[in-house]
Amino acid sequence: MKDLRGHSAAFETPVAGRARVAGPLDFGTVTRLLPQGSAAIASGAASVIDLGGVLESDSSGLALLIEWLSVAKAAGRTLRYENMPAQLHQLALLSDVDKLVTPG
Repeated sequence: MKDLRGHSAAFETPVAGRARVAGPLDFGTVTRLLPQGSAAIASGAASVIDLGGVLESDSSGLALLIEWLSVAKAAGRTLRYENMPAQLHQLALLSDVDKLVTPG
C-alpha cells in the first residue's frame, strides 16, 4: 500500500490469531490499514498484533491502535499489541493513553 509520500505499510496475518504491521503508521497509511485490521480483529484472525515492523508513527498511528481496540471490544474479543516501537510508546505516554495500548 502506498501512502501520499511513497512509503508503504502492510497488515499481515501469517499465523492464526496473530498479525503484524510493517512500515510507517501515519496519516498516509492508516486509512488503508484500518479496514484490514478491523476485519481481522472482528473475525478473530488477529488477537495479537506485532508492531515490531513499524518504522515510524505519528498521532494518526496511535489513533489507529486505539480504534482497533474499540473494534475488538465491540466484537467481544481481546486485542494485545507486542513489540511497540519506542517512538509510538512515547507518543502514547505523552497522550496519556499508554495504559490503553500497552499490557500491564
